[in-house]
Amino acid sequence: MPAGTYHFVLDCIVTAPVDVTFELIWRRNSDDTVLAKWSDHFDPLASSYTAQAYEVDKQAMAIDFVDVDQLVFRYTASASSKADAWIPNGDGDKSMGRIPNLVLP
Repeated sequence: MPAGTYHFVLDCIVTAPVDVTFELIWRRNSDDTVLAKWSDHFDPLASSYTAQAYEVDKQAMAIDFVDVDQLVFRYTASASSKADAWIPNGDGDKSMGRIPNLVLP
């Protein structure tokens, strides 16, 4: 896979103020290489179960992907009083958002 821009659509439901760290990881066997990592802060909307649009581009190096490899997307929420403060929008347009997805370079 060439180096380039990974496009993330990560619409979400936010139920409480929260900081979220996102990681795209290339995993081969038990070796992990972080391709992209970033953090952002989210605050709930007035209507807490309406999806918030969140879209970002991140640059990553080229990888020599083979059949046993995996791309792992991990998000970690912190600095919130609620365990479910950041929820990926699995309801798509039913919650006025998009299903989270990733476009490879």
